[in-house]
Amino acid sequence: MRALRRFLSRLHALFTRQQYERRLKEEFEEHLALLTEEKIRAGLSPAEAHRQARLKFGSVEALKDAYRDQRILPRIDALASDIVFGWRQLRKHPAASAASILSLALAIGAATAAFRLVDAVLLRTLPVAEPERLFFLATKVAGRESGSDYRDQFDYPTFRRYREIIADRADAMLVGIINRRDTVIGAADEPEKLYRQYVSGNLFTVFGLQPALGRLLTPDDDLTPGAHPVAVLSYDCWTSRFARDPGVIGKTFRMEDRHFEIVGVGPKGFIGTEPGEVADVFIPAMMNAEAINHSGWLWFRFWVRPKPGISPEQVLQPLQAALIHERRERLESFHSGTPRQVIDAFLSEKLSLLPAGVGTGRLQHQYRRPLLILSTLVALVLLVACVNVANLMTARTAARAREIALRVSIGAGRWRLVQLVLVESALLAIAGSILGAMFASWAAPLVTSMLRVPGDPVRLVLNTGWRELAFGAALALLVTLLFGLAPALRAAAVRPISALKGTGDPHSRRRLMNALLSAQIAFCILVLFVAGLFVSTFQRLTNRPLGFSPGRLLLIDASATREQPVQTWIQVADHLRQTPGVRSVSLSAWPLLSANRWTGFVRLPGRAIELRQPYFLEVSGGFFETMGIGLIDGRDFRAGDLPPRLKAPAQPLPGAGIVNETFARVFYNGANPVGRSIDVFQSKDLSAPMEIVGCVRDAAYANLREPIHPTVYLPMGPRTHTFFLVRTAGDEQALAPVLRREISRVRPDLRIYTIQTQNDSVVWHLVRERLLATLSLFFAIVALALAAVGLYGVLNYSVTRQRREIGIRMALGARVPHVVKGVTANIAVMICLGSAAGVAGSLLGARFLEAFLFEVKATDIGMVVMPVIALTGVALLAALPPAMRAASIDPAETLRSD
Repeated sequence: MRALRRFLSRLHALFTRQQYERRLKEEFEEHLALLTEEKIRAGLSPAEAHRQARLKFGSVEALKDAYRDQRILPRIDALASDIVFGWRQLRKHPAASAASILSLALAIGAATAAFRLVDAVLLRTLPVAEPERLFFLATKVAGRESGSDYRDQFDYPTFRRYREIIADRADAMLVGIINRRDTVIGAADEPEKLYRQYVSGNLFTVFGLQPALGRLLTPDDDLTPGAHPVAVLSYDCWTSRFARDPGVIGKTFRMEDRHFEIVGVGPKGFIGTEPGEVADVFIPAMMNAEAINHSGWLWFRFWVRPKPGISPEQVLQPLQAALIHERRERLESFHSGTPRQVIDAFLSEKLSLLPAGVGTGRLQHQYRRPLLILSTLVALVLLVACVNVANLMTARTAARAREIALRVSIGAGRWRLVQLVLVESALLAIAGSILGAMFASWAAPLVTSMLRVPGDPVRLVLNTGWRELAFGAALALLVTLLFGLAPALRAAAVRPISALKGTGDPHSRRRLMNALLSAQIAFCILVLFVAGLFVSTFQRLTNRPLGFSPGRLLLIDASATREQPVQTWIQVADHLRQTPGVRSVSLSAWPLLSANRWTGFVRLPGRAIELRQPYFLEVSGGFFETMGIGLIDGRDFRAGDLPPRLKAPAQPLPGAGIVNETFARVFYNGANPVGRSIDVFQSKDLSAPMEIVGCVRDAAYANLREPIHPTVYLPMGPRTHTFFLVRTAGDEQALAPVLRREISRVRPDLRIYTIQTQNDSVVWHLVRERLLATLSLFFAIVALALAAVGLYGVLNYSVTRQRREIGIRMALGARVPHVVKGVTANIAVMICLGSAAGVAGSLLGARFLEAFLFEVKATDIGMVVMPVIALTGVALLAALPPAMRAASIDPAETLRSD
């Protein structure tokens, strides 16, 4: 307790420093007065008595320091003194301090924003019980254009089978994909958009969640199809839409054509299982009547939690055995001539259990690697900023060499000098962190808005918590050490005699600054190289011909409660065609660039089954006119055309089809395919003939990245779900609500899921590339600006240090070009070395970016040369002011001043 009281007393004295100093001064003056009075009584004169008293008393300042060490915390006191002195130094050099703080603010802000995004998408665990024991099932597949290496979506029948297989080993949960749906709440006339997620009834129980109001879903709610139209609101939806009204329990809402009763509100913080998507409503999976009995409708994810004592491998083993058994059974439906490569690929797929503690979703799948790449770019920019500030700090400590030498001469320790410089560096880092946090608070939401198209926004939780605060503190400490440690150690190693005489080795500091400059140039080249690749990729994709016209085209996603003949859909299309402002209407199973794919085998007469499988798409007559796809030869579909169908081996139904140019080139060597027949396979040894009645221009099918694929367009058959493609004469967005009302009026039984523009679909395919191009270009500009400041600082320091030498040379007849060359030659060498290292590093790391490039190679001469040219131009601009300053030195004035 005595030690604690002593510590608290010293701490209190530290915060009442002025009062303590005043009392200490008064106490020492009182002691001196008593000694002086004693000497006067001994017969000395007042002046002599005061002198003798001072001699006997000793050094007042030394005694004060001794008393301070006893009464306050000396280390904290020294630290406070260094903070005051460091602040004065920053104010003494406002331009250099402002440049350093701004450099650090941009880099730290970018790093903080990147961490907030990575944390929200990839790192933040779900607020559930034991998230580390959650896994989701995935099928490992061959690499696709998207770069994904697994598929994590299953149909409900598969979930039902697998759940029974592992019932004794794990709790199986069904987690639907979050979708936005039209919802009418209360007596509202216009629907609003709510995000719905189908889940199995045991999800909340297994997650260990408790309701904020009412109750959560239970297994009993998920037993019978369509029997329990109940819903649980998320806490966020309850707050934003219902203002936390406790009377919400028992209310109903209509989503699509079904009414649901609200039975509870989920716990605060739980917004679903997909980062980037916030579920508003949770509904039992059995209420999804369309999917629960349909194989191949991949609308769900399969989550498991192994029971105590059971490992994930023990859960996976029976599932993998079931998959192999299913695949071997399905082989019996394959045609006997199916290529061996296709069979091997079909049998080689494997199941995996992947950690689900941080959730899983489309955003993670699509942006995991891009976010890691952007984080790497941010780290490079941070290094460039730190090297830049380190050079400025080195130059500043070099200018203060005599001051530091004097401190050493009067007894300052080496660690004290290190602390002095590190405190100044910490002040810069703290100021940069504060401004960087402000920048990150604006930048993170901005980047989030760039992850999707405006009609399909990403909703990330970017709340500032202890994780962000801890990251900010750790980053400030790291930055302080990165740019402050080297100058601090250099300052502590100063030799007092050499520094005071001015005979120290100036080349040692210059070598350090040059080495830092070379590293800065190398990092900058890396950032510029990556930015060039991403910007070129975005430009190539943006300018890629689509083969159709996306402007003024609406895509209306419609569905019926049961299968409808194609004539029913065509009647609705004919009605829409009469709407003012509509130019043409057609039907399609799904729109182009929707990421959907349907492949199948074909066989040309007299040949084996083709190894390459073409794409198929069912469309109606007028599709090519609506889409703006040119007809090369033949005709469009007309009434009576049917797709090839099979009822029995002996009853093949011939059909009609239209192929694209690539189909003709691949299967007919470019010859006209119109009038020829091919066999289309749908099961083992069962095929139906198809006559090619037309050939059309190539058009992008699934996405913008893949090359044009052989494509077969088939006449549309009976369907429960289709898309209306509407070409408008004016603003398509303004016509969307009119078309929605017309469809509901003519066919009230049809449900409209979404209405979007074809342009939005195109933009959606460019979102990732636009994000990478925009942010990498921003980082490249920041890196160039930092490199310019660093080059200027090093050259300016070089001119200052060589001012006397330059004056002597000019007095002896040296010309301006020689003087400028002498100042910049060494820097030019460092730039060349840094550029070479940066180019080598860029080429080595380019292989990690190949999956994100399109028609661009890292080894293209332009990709390698452009960063060097850009940096050279910036270097020339940065070198101009110091070079002009060196050329304008007056020899006589310089020698006179020295």
